[in-house]
Amino acid sequence: MILINGKRVNKNIKHLDLSNNKLTQLPVEIGQLTQLTTFYLNGNKLTHLPVEIRQLTQLNTLDLSNNQLTHLPDEIRQLTQLTTLYLDNNKLTHLPVEIGLLTQLTTFYLNGNKLTHLPVEIGQLIQLTELNLYNNKLTHLPVEIGQLTQLTILQLYGNNLTHLPVEIGQLTQLTKLYLHNNNITHLPVEIGQLTQLTTLDLHNNNITHLPVEIGQLTQLTTLKLSYNNLTHLPVEIGQLTQLTTLYLDYNNLTHLPVEIGQLTQLTTLDLHNNNLTQLPVEIGQLTQLTTLDLHNNNLTQLPVEIGQLTQLTTLSLSNNKFTHLPVEIGQLTQLTTLYLYNNHLTHLPVEIAHLTQLTELSLSDNMIENLLNPIIQRVIRRIENRPNRNNENTIYTDTQNVK
Repeated sequence: MILINGKRVNKNIKHLDLSNNKLTQLPVEIGQLTQLTTFYLNGNKLTHLPVEIRQLTQLNTLDLSNNQLTHLPDEIRQLTQLTTLYLDNNKLTHLPVEIGLLTQLTTFYLNGNKLTHLPVEIGQLIQLTELNLYNNKLTHLPVEIGQLTQLTILQLYGNNLTHLPVEIGQLTQLTKLYLHNNNITHLPVEIGQLTQLTTLDLHNNNITHLPVEIGQLTQLTTLKLSYNNLTHLPVEIGQLTQLTTLYLDYNNLTHLPVEIGQLTQLTTLDLHNNNLTQLPVEIGQLTQLTTLDLHNNNLTQLPVEIGQLTQLTTLSLSNNKFTHLPVEIGQLTQLTTLYLYNNHLTHLPVEIAHLTQLTELSLSDNMIENLLNPIIQRVIRRIENRPNRNNENTIYTDTQNVK
């Protein structure tokens, strides 16, 4: 028996949980627990590890997350049976090159540290399937990252990356790649080799264009490109026929390729805060859409094909330049939310009366002349008498502009 944190611990113990105990250090006697396979030390106040940690050679899971570690001892290299290592939310500024000797690792969490670079030896961890490096200070990735060919999840968001090495294309087992909140300006064409990707998050970067090879990512279901500097989309975007969620808000798009209509599995399409002046008629082929956000663009009209989007529940058209709505708007009978404020509308089509599921309707900052039309009035009263999802009835009109 040895004494740890005032408790007697059997030397032959295999599983030890010392998490959330306010430990500031580990006794050197810890090295006597040579049968340990699972060791939880998360949520303490450890600033360093004793060199005796090297004696725990049977460990396969070590959780050191949420401590105050500033460095790892070189002796970490002795823990060659580790498959899972949690070092997230510490104060690490670098990794020892010896980290590359932990070749059995499959899961490695390093997020929430202060890493500025990775040692090239990271490439020796060829059994890794999940690597989390988000919220560090990485400015680049070593080319050896491409050797981690078993990776399925790679999280790199919240760093200072400006580009990706072409070797990223060797990670052909990746299903989820998170790169948002960096400073990436372009993607290598090799991104197209990641054909197993289902989720690609690139929002909040400085990307100006997408390579045509993006069209090879035919398993994608979620693509997030918000808050970039895109001015156009390649026609190959239409090859991503499994997409259900596409975020393109806060870019500089002036038009959409007609191939957008091939994304027939889309349920969410977010295009707000761009410079769109028109929509292609092919938008009407996106018949699975439930949410379409087009607010803050320069649109003056909707194609009549908008009426084919009969699954829509939320349609945001505010802050555009619409002067009228097509009568086909009345075919969107599943709509619960319709935002039309701050346009140039002078009339509402009476077909709006068919939108019997509406709970939110915003009409303010228009010059609508037929708000007193009995049919329109019935719509307004119906909404006022029906609570919305927040148990409120919400209708915003501009009575000053009623004529």
